[in-house]
Amino acid sequence: MGRDKGERGTLMAKITQAFVLGAGLGTRLRPLTEELPKPLVPIFQKPLITFALDHLIDIGVEKIFINTHRLPERFAEAFPENRYAEKTLHFVNEPVLLETGGGIKNIERELGIAPFITYSGDVLTEIDLRPLIAEHFTSGNDVTLALRHTGLGSAIALRDKRVIDISNRYGTPGEFDFANIAIWESSVFSRIPAKEKISFIPILGDWIGQSGKIGGVVLEEGKWFNLGSRAEYFEVHRAILNGWRPAYVKEKNWTAQIHETAVVDPSAELRGCSVVGKDCRVGAGAVLEDSILWQGSHIASHVNLIGCIVRARKNVSGNHRNIDI
Repeated sequence: MGRDKGERGTLMAKITQAFVLGAGLGTRLRPLTEELPKPLVPIFQKPLITFALDHLIDIGVEKIFINTHRLPERFAEAFPENRYAEKTLHFVNEPVLLETGGGIKNIERELGIAPFITYSGDVLTEIDLRPLIAEHFTSGNDVTLALRHTGLGSAIALRDKRVIDISNRYGTPGEFDFANIAIWESSVFSRIPAKEKISFIPILGDWIGQSGKIGGVVLEEGKWFNLGSRAEYFEVHRAILNGWRPAYVKEKNWTAQIHETAVVDPSAELRGCSVVGKDCRVGAGAVLEDSILWQGSHIASHVNLIGCIVRARKNVSGNHRNIDI
C-alpha cells in the first residue's frame, strides 16, 4: 500500500498546470448570470470557481490558466492582482467565444509540451482525481476523461478503460457522461484548428476513428454538481448546510450563513437554507426562507422572501416567492 501511494504521488507531480474553463455564457442560470459570470456565483461565502482552484492546488498544480469571455472585469474584482491562495492566475480573455477545443488551442504556446488538466469552472465536486492521473500516465493515453453518470448525456462508450465512441458516432451506445475534468497531452494541439470555435467533442470523435489513445476512468464516488439550474444551486447549498464539505477546501468560515460584514436586524428571521452575503443589509421584521442574498444586497424592513435568489447590490421591498431578483 505504501508503494502504491508513493507511485501515485510521483504521477501526480507530473500534473503541474491546469486550464480552468471560465468562459461559458451561463444561459441556463439567467438572469443570475446577466451581471456575474457563472463561475463567480457565490456558494455560501465562496465563488464557485474557487472550488476548482482549491481542488487543483490540492493535487499539486502550480500554474493555472483561466479563460474568460463575458464580463472579464468581474474576474479581476474577484481575484485582485490575479492571485489566489498564493498562486498566480493567468487569465485569457476570448472576445469571440472559442468553446472547449478552441479554448485549449488558444493557449497552446503557454501550455507548451507538458501534460495539463482541464477542469470546468462551473463544476463543484469532491471526486478523487488520483485514479484519473494514475491511469493517464500508466496507460500512456493522449487524453484521459473523468467519467460518471451525471445525467448530462454525453453518451461516452467505454471498454477496458478505453473510450471507443462519443455521442454514438460509430454506432456504439454510450453509458457514461463526461464529468468535465480531463488530462491531456500536447499531442492534442495538432488536432485542433487554430482560431476556430469548436468543441473538443468532435476533436475526440475524429481521434477515436484514427486510433487515438483516448482513455476514461469512472469516478462515481463523491458528490458532483454542475450548477446548471437554480434547483441545483439550492441543492448544493442544502448539502453544505447539512454538513458536506469538500476535504480540499482549507479556508475557514466560508460556510457562514451570515457574512461577518453583513448587518441583519435582530428582529429579522432566517429560515431553512438561507444565506446572507458580504455587505448585505436585512431590515427589521424581514423573513428569509430558503433564500440567498448575494454581496451588497439590501432587504427592506418586513420583506418576506421564500425560495429567492437576490443578485448583488439589489434593493428589495415587498414579498416574493421562487424568483431571481
